[in-house]
Amino acid sequence: MKYVMVSYDGMERPGVLSDDSVLLLSATDLTDVVVAGASLSGEKIPYSAGILRPPLRRFRRDILCTGWNYWDHFEESKGKREGQDVDRPLHPTFFTKGPDVVIGPYDDIAWDPAISSKWDYEAEVALVIGKTGRNIPVADALSYVWGYTLANDVSQRDLQRAHGGQWLKGKSIDNTMPLGPWIVTADELGDPQDVQLQCLVNGEVRQDASTRQMAFDVATLISELSFGMTLRPGDLLLTGTPAGIGNAREPQVFLQDGDVVVTRSDKLGELRNRVVAV
Repeated sequence: MKYVMVSYDGMERPGVLSDDSVLLLSATDLTDVVVAGASLSGEKIPYSAGILRPPLRRFRRDILCTGWNYWDHFEESKGKREGQDVDRPLHPTFFTKGPDVVIGPYDDIAWDPAISSKWDYEAEVALVIGKTGRNIPVADALSYVWGYTLANDVSQRDLQRAHGGQWLKGKSIDNTMPLGPWIVTADELGDPQDVQLQCLVNGEVRQDASTRQMAFDVATLISELSFGMTLRPGDLLLTGTPAGIGNAREPQVFLQDGDVVVTRSDKLGELRNRVVAV
């Protein structure tokens, strides 16, 4: 199934996408649905892309993220990390983003040149944890996933380098991370290592990869992240971006006011967001 949040009758409501309709659920948001489930309310509304809102907005904690999870991306950035180069990691690299970054699948990315001069795009597959777990074995890890969605981890590279090598600040600017357009349940998606992922800027393909190219697969990410740390229903985990980022290009190219960023997947839909000065 595909779960959505929609704007309807002056409110945001969760629902299930069914052909050209949305079947509304008896819950306030999709976090409640992930945690406790929900029944159909009996209300049915026509579907259009314009009614979609971010599928998740209420989080128990910061958004969980993975860095350097495609080796081609790790290698393309060598010598371009402004003194923060490291050897290939032996384990996944995790960081977090503040929850106020989230915007909808067709909302504007809030671009402010006073904050950063190096705005970059990062198309990613994200997953939503569906049940509580700690020290989860790799063999069981995928059973903890409720569903999958798309995100673009729009980053400010100069901020990312400026705070002691910690990425939180350069990844947490308000209203900059598109999420959606829906959450595809794990059973419908199937193998998370068989998803094609692309990012286009103004119609030009900048990133194009398969999740088969991940350095650490989704099951390993969940297992390693849960080592000594409890994961809970509704937690959102971004799984890393492939090669093609603007910071690694020759010459470098960064997002500008008016750019249109498309993040798309063969199994997860499409985000389409305009960069707009604020």
